Amino acid sequence: MSNPHSHHMHPTMQSDVSDHHGDHVMSPDKGHGDHMMMMQMTFYFGYKNVELLFAGLVINTPGGMVGACIGVFLLAVFYEGLKIAREFLLRRNQVNVRYNSMPVPGADGTVLMETHKTVGQRMLSLAHFFQTFLHIIQVVVSYFLMLVFMTYNGYLCIAVAAGAGFGYFLFSWKKAVVVDITEHCH
Repeated sequence: MSNPHSHHMHPTMQSDVSDHHGDHVMSPDKGHGDHMMMMQMTFYFGYKNVELLFAGLVINTPGGMVGACIGVFLLAVFYEGLKIAREFLLRRNQVNVRYNSMPVPGADGTVLMETHKTVGQRMLSLAHFFQTFLHIIQVVVSYFLMLVFMTYNGYLCIAVAAGAGFGYFLFSWKKAVVVDITEHCH
């Protein structure tokens, strides 16, 4: 089997290959510390030699893939819950409430007053430090989920999507929705 990009490789390097199931197969002469796995660039459904986030975390069995999918599913549910929890905490800790009124033309030529609520938060407060800490966790978890999806393993991608959907279903029903009754484009 010829590698179409073999002209880019050093002559002493051997390329990794994939079997007919799309599973990653490493060359036998490559050690753990200096192995070079070809990154899968198309979706595939396999469970052998699937590297998950870290070099030492390699899935090789169906049970390992099921466990990884459950873990990824729960991580995606946690991510959705964290987003809603941060919004709830932000609303609970808001200070400096101001109301601003502005004139808006009515349908029959009259002038209506529309009121907007402006809220803020203190920068040097425990609530803001806690929000910052939760934001860091949210960013790290979101990048982990992105990198899991970028394995292109179909099982893991489905686990990310299903976990995000289930997490949204579980947590977002309490999310406050602002409905503008003057909006006519709905």
